[in-house]
Amino acid sequence: MAAKILANLIIMGGGILVRGMVQAYRQALQNASKTGVANETLQNAVRRGSKAMTEQEARQILGVSEQSSWEEIAKKYDTLFERNATSGSFYLQSKVHRAKECLETVYKKDQPGDPVG
Repeated sequence: MAAKILANLIIMGGGILVRGMVQAYRQALQNASKTGVANETLQNAVRRGSKAMTEQEARQILGVSEQSSWEEIAKKYDTLFERNATSGSFYLQSKVHRAKECLETVYKKDQPGDPVG
């Protein structure tokens, strides 16, 4: 008889605990949506998940501005790529390559008649 009462108490206590946790989670979601934290967190997760480099990040890696010509970008790329090939790291070299690829798509989009070379 005591085991049955103890089991009922544990089950009821567990149910109360679960309901309390669900209610706290809902309240936390409401608070996050009010402050904009939820949107920021979602955007950060999407950014991390996509692994796509932004144009701004690509320009920072290569050290070029928005007014730079494709020739300047290609020259910076060649310099940084060769420097990292000889005495740098493969990771940095791949970042430089990805930055060039990113800007290449931007320049191809801006100048559809001119091939980027």
